[in-house]
Amino acid sequence: MGEVILRDLVVQRESKSFTDSLYAVLTAAGRFKGPKFMLSALSGMAFIFSVHKRLLSFSVTAYGNWGTVHKRAAYSLGVYTASDGGRTRHPTFQHYQQEAVQWIKSSIDVGLGAIYWIPEFGVIHGYDDDDRIFYVQDGHASESRILLYDNFGINCTPFWNAQIFGENINIPAEDMALEALRLALDEWESPYPVMPNQDIASGRLAYAYLIQALEQGDYDEFGAMYILDTFRVSRKEIKLFLQEAVSLFPDLQDACLCYDKIADMTEGLDLWVVSGTDGRKVNRSDIPALVAMLKEARDLEEQSMDIFKQLSGRYPDLQRTTVPRWGLHTAR
Repeated sequence: MGEVILRDLVVQRESKSFTDSLYAVLTAAGRFKGPKFMLSALSGMAFIFSVHKRLLSFSVTAYGNWGTVHKRAAYSLGVYTASDGGRTRHPTFQHYQQEAVQWIKSSIDVGLGAIYWIPEFGVIHGYDDDDRIFYVQDGHASESRILLYDNFGINCTPFWNAQIFGENINIPAEDMALEALRLALDEWESPYPVMPNQDIASGRLAYAYLIQALEQGDYDEFGAMYILDTFRVSRKEIKLFLQEAVSLFPDLQDACLCYDKIADMTEGLDLWVVSGTDGRKVNRSDIPALVAMLKEARDLEEQSMDIFKQLSGRYPDLQRTTVPRWGLHTAR
């Protein structure tokens, strides 16, 4: 078809890179209507918290099998999805690479961009068959990157990953909210997202890894800031989601108050950060105060998870017919 570009698809970096990309693709295609915080929570992505024991920056995307996690995110929103990925060293890579080029082009032809591991995650929003290139957005720059078809999947990591989307269905608002809480519980109770590797922790244990690294002082400065910045954004997203969800489940009121406190505390993270020629980093002299805040946040989250668990037990199988109040709709 020559050149096709989805010009209404714009990635804005505000949350996790996958969340930003998913929101850009679905909203541009009319598959989701509503604020990003709602998509982040309903997909379960807001509740993901993963930390490497040395606070390496890849912690933020080291949350297990991407295929499983990202498909679950789309399914929770009622959106059909298909994905592929693996290691570029595999002898079959070139075959799957060229197959992926074709199904991504087909997706763009019907108005749906594709999520692509750059790294981190970004969006393929156009292509040009004459030059055999894709146009890629990462949310950091206003200009699109150029990706040769023959270089698809090749990057500075050993992995490649891409995901496309299709039609969506209506899911009752209560069901979506309850599923989000169950995803939160799963994340909180799962200590190691990349088994058998125990260098990376998630949920409750992620707090322990973060606190221990800060207290010991042997950690990656950039990674620490990236983890903390992402943590701050996600806790604000959860707070805003619960403020909406409490109208569906009044029993969430105490959890809502807990996350209000967490969001307020994390908004003050910059008080413990210094900026220099080598970028932002945690002020080492402020680590005791930062650790105290993280311990309080962990305890508040623990209280909230108890509330989620009790609520989940009271509603074992919601089957309702109401349309979600946050605007997910069928687009054909």
